[in-house]
Amino acid sequence: MASISLRTAEKSIEKIAQKPQCARALDWISSNTKWVTEQQIHLTEIPAPERQESQRAEYVNGILQHMGLRTRIDGVGNAIAERPGAGESVILLAAHLDTVFPADTDLKVKREGARLVVPGISDNGAGVAAMIGVARALSESPVRTGKTIVFAGDVGEEGEGNLRGIRALVEEYRSRLVAVIAVDGPSVEHVTVQGIASRRFEIVVRGPGGHSWSDFGGPNAITALARGIVEFSAVRVSDRPRSSFNFGVIEGGNSVNSIPSRAAVRVDLRSETESELARLEGALRQAMQTGVRQEADFTDSRADELELTFTSLGARPSGKLPEDSFLLETIREVDSFLGNRSRLERSSTDANVPLSLGIPAVALGGGGTGGGAHTTSEWYDPSGRALGLKRLYLITLALAGVLP
Repeated sequence: MASISLRTAEKSIEKIAQKPQCARALDWISSNTKWVTEQQIHLTEIPAPERQESQRAEYVNGILQHMGLRTRIDGVGNAIAERPGAGESVILLAAHLDTVFPADTDLKVKREGARLVVPGISDNGAGVAAMIGVARALSESPVRTGKTIVFAGDVGEEGEGNLRGIRALVEEYRSRLVAVIAVDGPSVEHVTVQGIASRRFEIVVRGPGGHSWSDFGGPNAITALARGIVEFSAVRVSDRPRSSFNFGVIEGGNSVNSIPSRAAVRVDLRSETESELARLEGALRQAMQTGVRQEADFTDSRADELELTFTSLGARPSGKLPEDSFLLETIREVDSFLGNRSRLERSSTDANVPLSLGIPAVALGGGGTGGGAHTTSEWYDPSGRALGLKRLYLITLALAGVLP
């Protein structure tokens, strides 16, 4: 029965692909992957650290506007383009513009054989370029859809951005949203259907400080922080549900011969469930308090000489797409038609926000291959890009509904 259903589904996608306008668009994709790669290179060479995505947003906005779409940049910095459908319902394709790299990073793309090497070329230059490629394919061979298609280059997905871009998009379109596709990275082998919850904190310890010789024996903010880190690192971390933690940034002190009066660490906690995440947060708070208390006891200091503060840097909600979701069924139908094999994955992406609200959402790659994400040796190979673009194009049209 399942095989009959799958063959029937394949035929429905085949009918869409054989429509004259759709067939022309698919032919355009096959012949113009080089153009998509050129756009990827151009936009990746524009710096886009967290909260500094405006120049890249303007670039994406200009490309989409040139296709005849209604474009704008919203209040948080998202580049948004609308392709009106016959109805008010919306299919949203969003690709995050920001990177984890500072503005002074060398972003000149280097070629190593078939590979393009530069920070951000894969995450998320590949995703933004794929979104642009789908929009261009639709403009090259216009097809009428029942639902409006919204393309968005969104901000604040990385680091401490707290998903502010996708939050704004979901808030704006929420009453009309039918499905959200976060285009993230290159892989066509993954379908992210579950959003991993995360909480991020900056933990600061403050003390009296002093001279390394004359004030030796007094409380040290860095040592107190270190004691807390060691204490928490001994906490059991669940693998079912899978969870993780990372001390990503640590700083403090002014000079080698000064007892630091301030030390800070930034921590990332993640879990598949909110309950386990809450347990980890509680353990972290207790461990850091223990570290401060141990430092005070060791130095015979008063408890009030060391001050501990926690500041939330953001929280990502969790959510999961139901196994029988029409969105997942559509992706499987398209994959079957294209001969693509994909598996379900869990990750932390823009899809977290709509999933947490019960809105059908996934994160998909845009085609090609990549590696070294979040490192200066990040790379992307556009070989096989057409498959990813055709996949996104057909999924989008199947969801939006092709009209006569």
